[in-house]
Amino acid sequence: MLPTATGAPPAAHIQAGNDAEAVAQWLAEYRASPRTRAAYRREAERLLLWLAVQGRGLGDLRRDDLDAFEAFLADPRPVAAWVGPSRPRLSPDWRPFRGPLSPASRRQSLVILQGLFAWLVEAGWVAHNPFRLMRDKRRRLDNRQGGIERYLEKPLWDWLWGWLSRPQAEGTSPRRCFEAERRRFVFGFAYLLAPRIGEMAAARMGDFVRREGRWWWRVVGKGDKAARIPVPPDMLVLLQAWRAALGLPPHPEPDDDGPLLRALDGRRGLGDNRLYRLIRESFRDAAAVLERERGEGARAEVLRLRRATPHWLRHTALTHQAQAGVELRYLAGTARHARLDTTARYLHAEDEEWHRQQSVHGLTTRAVVSDSDGGPETL
Repeated sequence: MLPTATGAPPAAHIQAGNDAEAVAQWLAEYRASPRTRAAYRREAERLLLWLAVQGRGLGDLRRDDLDAFEAFLADPRPVAAWVGPSRPRLSPDWRPFRGPLSPASRRQSLVILQGLFAWLVEAGWVAHNPFRLMRDKRRRLDNRQGGIERYLEKPLWDWLWGWLSRPQAEGTSPRRCFEAERRRFVFGFAYLLAPRIGEMAAARMGDFVRREGRWWWRVVGKGDKAARIPVPPDMLVLLQAWRAALGLPPHPEPDDDGPLLRALDGRRGLGDNRLYRLIRESFRDAAAVLERERGEGARAEVLRLRRATPHWLRHTALTHQAQAGVELRYLAGTARHARLDTTARYLHAEDEEWHRQQSVHGLTTRAVVSDSDGGPETL
């Protein structure tokens, strides 16, 4: 249960008896976007719980509390009370955090809570929005970022895919073979079609449809927006192999409502949390193998794999498509971004050209001429 600060303010314009009920009414505004509502509920709940420990409510939040709250998000303590593995919400072992939040996640939390307080002010539930007093709110609350950094560079992805595709040793149990095939399909699906993790978990076999000889993936994504994405040949091959592992014919029928990703029984679907853990565990396993095989020479790549989260796969997919020359308008279609400037964050060509031109500037005078192959040569 969410903590409750009781008593509606005299100027309230909503029917609520406590903070939790007021927040619930705000969340109800997102009823058409269940994933967004779940993410917003998580951030609001963390704030309410943090305030409850201090015996305070939403109306007591002041500007000087925000720095302390952000520090708490970066290091929730005591750990035993706040941090734990994924558990059902009503389990006694449930905790609000899986671990400390990254700077990007903390910024996202503050963005969401700023929106909550803006709504509560309009509803007359609180008197002011303390987030508006943040002097550096442009830096902290503007969720736009310069470029995408959380992705795997192509050589590291190529190694990872090679590792995922290694044949199983003779005598490997059927269960391990099934898990390996499922893991390979999950990573291939994420890399080729750039889905969000919730979209992967919700996907059905019948979402893959053929129109005029071409295969498409139908998806309902963020904001409850429906889209269809072209299925490249490699994805079709992966899908056929995955269906073979499930004992199914190569191509799904339009009325096949079975889950795309399945548990060990081959029938039940995988939820968001189980899929999240599967991908994180795979990244950690890959890091251990890379470290064992290449040692200290691959330390940076090993650390990157250990840091990687499922959303890195979406960033990796879109970045590599951009680097392969996919036009911005089609890249935006695959990403399902409403704004082209959001998609443009995956374009790194300007960085490469800037770096190339900056390299002619050094501590000694150098004249740049063309070598015999037409490339730059310094004298």
